[in-house]
Amino acid sequence: MKTLKSNLIVLGSVGLLFLGACSQGEQATDPNSTPASPPVASEPASSAPATAPETATQGGQVVESGAYHLEFVPKKEATGTHLDLYLQKGDKKEPVPNAKVTAQVQLPNGKQQTLALKYDAEGKHYAVVFPGKDAGSYPVKVTADINGEKVDGRFTFNQ
Repeated sequence: MKTLKSNLIVLGSVGLLFLGACSQGEQATDPNSTPASPPVASEPASSAPATAPETATQGGQVVESGAYHLEFVPKKEATGTHLDLYLQKGDKKEPVPNAKVTAQVQLPNGKQQTLALKYDAEGKHYAVVFPGKDAGSYPVKVTADINGEKVDGRFTFNQ
C-alpha cells in the first residue's frame, strides 16, 4: 500500500513537471506566435484631443490640448514638492506668460487643495510649492485661463 501511494505521488509530480515544460516549450517553438507586448502607459487625458504625441522637453509629463502644450514637472524639496508647469503655444512652443493657472491637487486622503501658480519670467514657466508630505499618489488637474480660453491637463506625482 505504501509503494502504491509513493508511486502515485511520484507519477503526479512527474506529470506536473511535464505539463509545465510542455506549456513553456510550445511558446518557444511556435513560429506563428507573437510575443506579448508590455503594457503601454497612457497619456493623461486633456480637454481637447491631442494632435500628435509630443516628447517632454523638461523631463516631465506632457499633455497636448488644442494648440497648447502643457508640461508638468514635479520636484521634491525639503519644504514640499515644487510644481512647475510649462505652458506653451503653437508648433514653435512659445511660452504663454499671461495665463491664470491653478492646480487642483487631490491628497491621498481624498481631500483637495487648490494652488495658484505664479509665472516665473526668467524660467518661462509657472510654479508653486506644494507643502504636502504624506506618502502616496497625488492626482493634479491644472487649469489655465488664457484670455478667457480654458485649457486643462491632468497629471500625477508621487511622494
